[in-house]
Amino acid sequence: MTNTKTTGSSLADRNRSFDMADHPVPQGTEEIWRFTPVERMEEFFVDKVAGQAPAIEVTGGAEFETVSRDDDRVGQTVAPEDRVAALAWNSVKKAHVLTIPKDTELDEEVTVSITGDGSTDVAAMHLVIRAELHSKATVVLNHTGSARLAQGVEVQVADGANLTVVSIQDWDQDAVHVASHRMRVGRDGSLKHIVVTLGGDLVRVTSSSDFAGEGADLNMLGAYYCDEGQHIENRLLMEHNVPNCTSNSTYKGALQGEDAHVVWIGDVVIRKEAEGTETYEENRNLILTDGSRADSVPNLEIETGEIEGAGHASATAYFDDNQLFYLRSRGIPEDQARRLVVRGFFAELINQIGVSSVQNKLMESIEAELDIALELQNA
Repeated sequence: MTNTKTTGSSLADRNRSFDMADHPVPQGTEEIWRFTPVERMEEFFVDKVAGQAPAIEVTGGAEFETVSRDDDRVGQTVAPEDRVAALAWNSVKKAHVLTIPKDTELDEEVTVSITGDGSTDVAAMHLVIRAELHSKATVVLNHTGSARLAQGVEVQVADGANLTVVSIQDWDQDAVHVASHRMRVGRDGSLKHIVVTLGGDLVRVTSSSDFAGEGADLNMLGAYYCDEGQHIENRLLMEHNVPNCTSNSTYKGALQGEDAHVVWIGDVVIRKEAEGTETYEENRNLILTDGSRADSVPNLEIETGEIEGAGHASATAYFDDNQLFYLRSRGIPEDQARRLVVRGFFAELINQIGVSSVQNKLMESIEAELDIALELQNA
């Protein structure tokens, strides 16, 4: 465990520390909190919580253990960068460790079911996902039920390993989930990190990553569907600190209903020693009704000119009535035409996920959301 406190003007020079004292209570004006409705999660800004963590069950071929937080395999990625991430760390005595053993390739995905029991007390959880040397696996985290959860997730990809991690937030509508995903990818390792958010009252996932060797590849994908009054926030930090690594991120989301609010912050930092870097980030939002809001902020900081390429794109747009008119003019009913437009918006991203169970679940959830939207429209 490395406990370093850093501050500075760089995107990556943030207040990273395991110590609660290094993370003041947010006022909502700080850069990392300015889009978050902090008044809806004030109980997360205490020094320690003792609520009962959601139940956890694992199926699949991985090794799964519950260990002391002092275990050598825990705390090996970057330190927490905000108060809730530090809260999650300091509130747990035990951590869950899921390991894909060296040279093991799992044909079937490993499923980690995290189920809230409806408790209104804030709870903490820490999960470590380890892909050892030259292993290959897919791990799916399914969050369901209701909870108020401060969660830390470490993803450790060893040299030559190939890992896909999917985190699905399909909570009940009153849940509050604040998660910190901290990832490290080794030499010639590959990580596909996917965040799918469908349910919950307030869901904020911060994903930070760095590289531990040349030739590492990181692909970050995200999909979300935000309803009335819901707040969904994704904050990404990809820090290139070694040469010849690649990273890409693509997040897409749809919004409907009064006060539906999504936030996407994409930060990419290329350090001076990270020559040969290639990176790109993209966020697209589709607003389906008035009263919804999307904040999308891509940031790119480059400290060396010796890179392969770097870029970003961000767009937020209302539902395209021209597309709807085009489809209706060819005899397609309005309800079906609306479905086709939204399906088309998500199609490319969904096809990149590469996990059939997740792709099917996402499409089913989109269809269910469209049913709700059309019922409201026709009421």
